Amino acid sequence: MTPLLSLDNLTKAYPGVVANDSVSLKIAPGEVHALLGENGAGKSTLVKMIYGLVKPDHGVMQMHGAPYAPAEPRAARAAGVGMVFQHFSLFDALSVAENIALGMENAPKLGALSEQIRQVSDTYGLPLGPDRIVGDLSAGERQRVEIIRCLLQDPKLLIMDEPTSVLTPQEVDILFETLRKLSADGTAILYISHKLEEIRALCDAATVLRLGKVVGTCIPRDTSARDMAEMMVGKVLGTPTRAGVTLGDTVLELKGLSLPSPSAFGMPLRNITFSLREGEVLGIGGVAGNGQDELLTALSGEVLAPRGMVHFKGIDIGPSGPNARRLKGLLTAPEERLGHAAAPDMSLTENAMLTGAAREGLETRGFLNWPAARGFAEKIIEVFDVRTPGPDNAARSLSGGNLQKFVIGREVLQRPEVLVVNQPTWGVDASAAAAIRQALLDLAEGGAAVIVISQDLDELMEISDRFAALNEGCLSEPCSTKGLTVEQIGLMMGGAHGMEVAHV
Repeated sequence: MTPLLSLDNLTKAYPGVVANDSVSLKIAPGEVHALLGENGAGKSTLVKMIYGLVKPDHGVMQMHGAPYAPAEPRAARAAGVGMVFQHFSLFDALSVAENIALGMENAPKLGALSEQIRQVSDTYGLPLGPDRIVGDLSAGERQRVEIIRCLLQDPKLLIMDEPTSVLTPQEVDILFETLRKLSADGTAILYISHKLEEIRALCDAATVLRLGKVVGTCIPRDTSARDMAEMMVGKVLGTPTRAGVTLGDTVLELKGLSLPSPSAFGMPLRNITFSLREGEVLGIGGVAGNGQDELLTALSGEVLAPRGMVHFKGIDIGPSGPNARRLKGLLTAPEERLGHAAAPDMSLTENAMLTGAAREGLETRGFLNWPAARGFAEKIIEVFDVRTPGPDNAARSLSGGNLQKFVIGREVLQRPEVLVVNQPTWGVDASAAAAIRQALLDLAEGGAAVIVISQDLDELMEISDRFAALNEGCLSEPCSTKGLTVEQIGLMMGGAHGMEVAHV
């Protein structure tokens, strides 16, 4: 059978780094092909060349045996290549149909388009009303918008980048059913994910990249997740461990925290109550958009809380802003890496200064100590193995996973008494994810209290002492992670609590 897509010795270099070095692979019609590699391995550059966002320096591509060299995404789409990006590109205030129309070259009138959306939704098991406002949709429903937009253009190859990072287990099942139907109809799928058990369940073949080169191929269903991870990083992986910890005094307490939504499409917090002790790791799960960002900003001090709702070591810190809370020892790392956790155009040294100035002694009476800030940035880079030419590089120049390591490392190395992190390993490879989780466990072992907000249920089960679920701005009562099943947690994330969960 002639391959649908073949890549022959594709090479792309940037100043100081070869992103792809003579990469070759073939994808057959209807094949679900995984592209694996740690952060910075070259996956994103490769799919950008396939989708017409980047032009290769050397090498050739063929589609159906004919030369293929898209100058832009429009040309890739015309050739039958669709892509669903990790970060959705949707307008909250517009309807599903209006958003889909914006992504089409020659969109039909909305009435006809709405009928096409319904047909595709029914055919591939993606229930979605074309008249619904995107701002009211869950993360899983937003992903359906992106997929349907691709399917309406009849793709022969669908590229998916970390498609399950914001989905519940139940939504993942629906997505996989859809992808299997597409595969059965002859659509090839190039699938990028760090969730290796998903790769084993879904994919027919896998190509592994390391430092821009193909280092191996495998059949995922016949290869263990650990073996695939070790192919990616080229070394034996350790498992995060934690010695027995005796919990200390209560260090953080929320009493009926309720706050209005900061935006039209945000989620108000409703009567959130819990306490956190020294040495404890509290895992908070929830489908994206159920109050995770709002909870983090309420804890960081970016949004102030009424008196009596947030207490740190017995002191009411509701009216205190971020700097005052950081000085006390309450530090946070938000989900959005670029723009919230880090300033994109600032250097890593400058980004180290942004949150570390007070606790690391990087300023004196208003004067900034740049040599000390550079030293702090270099320490983060070294300790957390951040792949970058140096601390003078801009934050936006790092891959997502390497910037995540920098952001988490910056907060961990400031020795917090309470650390709140949202999606600490989102888009991070297996080796880096293990290192970040170990750093959080080491922090707790040293007596700090840690809150991990994550959609990765395996992560929460691996490192948390207690688990709670956010749903529509409400937090379930935290319970021990011992004995909890993934199915129970998935239902809690969907809003089921108490007896409904207990009898799953």
